[in-house]
Amino acid sequence: MMGAADQGLSDDEVRGIREALAAGRKPKVVFTAAAGQIAGQLGQVVELTDPSVSDEFVVVRFGRDELPFSPADVAMAPRGAGRRPAESKVEAAPAEPVAAEPEFVLDQVPQPRREEPKVREESKVEAAEAKPARRAVKAAKPKGPAGLTVTLAYAEGEWTVAAQQGAKALAKPYVVKPAEALRMVALVDVPGVHEAVEQILAAERAEAERQAEKLRAELAEIEARLAELREAS
Repeated sequence: MMGAADQGLSDDEVRGIREALAAGRKPKVVFTAAAGQIAGQLGQVVELTDPSVSDEFVVVRFGRDELPFSPADVAMAPRGAGRRPAESKVEAAPAEPVAAEPEFVLDQVPQPRREEPKVREESKVEAAEAKPARRAVKAAKPKGPAGLTVTLAYAEGEWTVAAQQGAKALAKPYVVKPAEALRMVALVDVPGVHEAVEQILAAERAEAERQAEKLRAELAEIEARLAELREAS
């Protein structure tokens, strides 16, 4: 049968720990089998972070480290769990005051110093796996190049082209021929744009033909007048 210390923290116990932390207390917990090689050892809860950010939101002080664990990794420590090693030390000290004391200290301390590098190294790996997601949120996106805008415009019978990158003008508006403007517009696959350009060119063509017809009529009139003057002379 699975003991209470192997079942992890229930939702009610998590709420109780949160209330205890708010009151300034640091509840003691015992590591379950899910915590690996530190199972059965004691720690103190010093903080509960946001469970929506990471499943490992129970921050436990274990020796000199404060590391995040999931509720399944720890369970509430039984009452008096932290005092029993101290009482055993008082009873054992009179029997072997010198030789037995260092050996007994290794038995009662939750994190043996010879084992600390392994436990700390393994714990740091678990913490490193949980932290990158937070750092990724703060990472700034690389700044890309400024946008480039090329403008083809028609006004007062002239076609012009201009280019600008961001706030910097790369090319001021300069005049292009209607044929060049038509080739530029042909690159844009938008029927409405093609129709608008064709209407403008048709209007210009009609106006040019009207002016040419007027000039031909005036020229014919001048030629006739010139012929009359030649005959008179």
